[in-house]
Amino acid sequence: MSDIVIEAARLMDVLPEEDKAFAYEFIKKLVLAWDPDFTKVTAEEAKRIKDAENSGYIDSDDIDWDNIGTD
Repeated sequence: MSDIVIEAARLMDVLPEEDKAFAYEFIKKLVLAWDPDFTKVTAEEAKRIKDAENSGYIDSDDIDWDNIGTD
């Protein structure tokens, strides 16, 4: 979690419960306006995806399981 997110959580924690609920709903609306179908990735997620793609991992769908070990 980034420092700003941690600080925002600390600030929200001092609010009365009613105001916490309001702040939560406001943040949720901001996120939904930014990415309504939850398909965008953060910079950290993009890095992890790129690292995984370059890791040498082979997707099991790319393996011909019926012909393993045959030439």
